Amino acid sequence: MGLIGLGNMGTAIAERLLEAGYPLHVNNRTPEKAEALGALGAEVATTPEELVQQVDVVLTSLANDAAFEDVTGRVIAAARPGTLLVDMSTVSPDASARVASLAEISSVRYVRAPVSGNPSVVRAGNLSFIVSGADDDIDRVEPVIRAIGPTVHRVGDGEQARIVKLAINLMIAGLAQLMSEALVLGEAADVPRAALLEVMGSSAVGAPFVKYKTEPLVRDDFSATFTTALMEKDIDLALAAADEAGVELPLTREMKSHLHAAIEAGYADDDFIVLFQHLRNASGLSKRSERHDQEVVR
Repeated sequence: MGLIGLGNMGTAIAERLLEAGYPLHVNNRTPEKAEALGALGAEVATTPEELVQQVDVVLTSLANDAAFEDVTGRVIAAARPGTLLVDMSTVSPDASARVASLAEISSVRYVRAPVSGNPSVVRAGNLSFIVSGADDDIDRVEPVIRAIGPTVHRVGDGEQARIVKLAINLMIAGLAQLMSEALVLGEAADVPRAALLEVMGSSAVGAPFVKYKTEPLVRDDFSATFTTALMEKDIDLALAAADEAGVELPLTREMKSHLHAAIEAGYADDDFIVLFQHLRNASGLSKRSERHDQEVVR
């Protein structure tokens, strides 16, 4: 078993596979992250080409289209016929289709398997997979991906998994913005943030996302599980897919503007739920809170 791409998600996935007892070969552009997994028992390959010579199933978890096409192109070029490539990245349907064509020419099998969750969800064993490809190929890799997370949604035999993943992420981005607006409204009326989040979590809108963002929001903890910059990238992919399909996504287009404004304000590397802090600042609530704290001190 091989895994290429050891960012926050890839590292958590590698840990799950090692815990499940899979012999694992890993590779990463920056070797330091691979070395940490080597200490846990993974075999470290210096290049994708070296890794693919050791395994017959290659998982990839990569940041964007450019990295995805570069790495998978190298894997396909070096792979033996029958090797199974399983990509867990969030990338465009167009880039994925180009990789599918390369894989078919080289007799490499290909499964699209983007995931829904963050590193803490991976480590808790609750990751969900959205998969598309040939049923035989999915059957072949399903025990492996179920060792990472228990839920596997089969949605088609082509690029459908890419579209479903983008659809889910645009909903998550929208929910983050709506939570931010609700919290700003509450704070302006002196509703305690923790109390409002508790009501949200137990209401009809109490999605898992609301629940696992509650504690960080109460603590003003915007350390990234998924950055604002990456969410903007996914929204761009969704808008590009919509343009190609000839459909309008007006709220998604509006969401792009909110994310971009947060990035321009310096929040690119924070978790995207920092949309709340950005809106709070823009609404003047931060200054009001500072004045209140000064009055309490006096």
